[in-house]
Amino acid sequence: MKDRAQSLLHIVLTQHRHKLLSMKSATDVHPRGENPAFSSLKPSPRMPVVFLGHGSPMNAIEDNAYRRSWQALGQQFGSAFPQPQLILCISAHWLTHGWQLTAMQTPRTIHDFGGFPQALFDQQYPAPGAPVVTREIAARFSHPPIGLDDHKWGLDHGAWSVLKPMFPEAVIPTVQLSMDYDRPATEHFALGQQLSMLRDHGVLIVGSGNIVHNLRAMKRDAAHHEAYDWAIEFDRTIADQVQTGNLAALQDFQKMGQVAQLAHPTFEHYLPLLYTAGAASDKDSMRFFNAEFSGASISMRSIVWS
Repeated sequence: MKDRAQSLLHIVLTQHRHKLLSMKSATDVHPRGENPAFSSLKPSPRMPVVFLGHGSPMNAIEDNAYRRSWQALGQQFGSAFPQPQLILCISAHWLTHGWQLTAMQTPRTIHDFGGFPQALFDQQYPAPGAPVVTREIAARFSHPPIGLDDHKWGLDHGAWSVLKPMFPEAVIPTVQLSMDYDRPATEHFALGQQLSMLRDHGVLIVGSGNIVHNLRAMKRDAAHHEAYDWAIEFDRTIADQVQTGNLAALQDFQKMGQVAQLAHPTFEHYLPLLYTAGAASDKDSMRFFNAEFSGASISMRSIVWS
């Protein structure tokens, strides 16, 4: 009887230990250690995290206020901000089943649009990839797992149209993280929270989308201060949540009902905001720029947390 009792106790304790380890694994940001080492990334002062309203791809080549603001932001790296060792971009234009990171040595420049001048199709952004560190990053995530794409994707216009004005030399290794559109907003925000630790290893996290994005409702001749009432309401609500530090509330955007449906008939342009907000910290300062509209239904509002 004594041996049987001890055996049962051993089984119970072992099961309890496995349960605790399972719970820890499910919530650990980087289960292989509190200070993960990367072979290609050095610890650094904490990098900012940026959300950019990218709007039309023509902003990449036109001499307008948006392109100039991206140029000015890029010039702050190496002075006001540390120089990035790696850029990780989450673009509205790469949607997959599950999550993936680009893992090719030389990402191609993707011209994923139509009906624009040849000058836009001629644009190239030959930034190198980072297959070694990409594999190391992916290895640290199991909830959710992150797959590797070593040949299919590259850098779409959501990435290169903003990065080329910021870093025109295209020498900083650059990777993209896809978004699983089928997953709820909470999971996108949670993955952004996990990515936050990369900021301490020289990684600049850039989300590229738009806080309001309804192409069908665009008015081409609208001034930058003109917008639909629903666009203004959605943009202001999101801006208030960001400004007050209530970043978790950004996950609940669909609770705004018809206003949210009009602001985002499909919400792939909103999701990159959740990654950057998740990667932000309550210790960060925040500033807006480009807080205006394009075509009355595209919010160009952009955010830097640092």
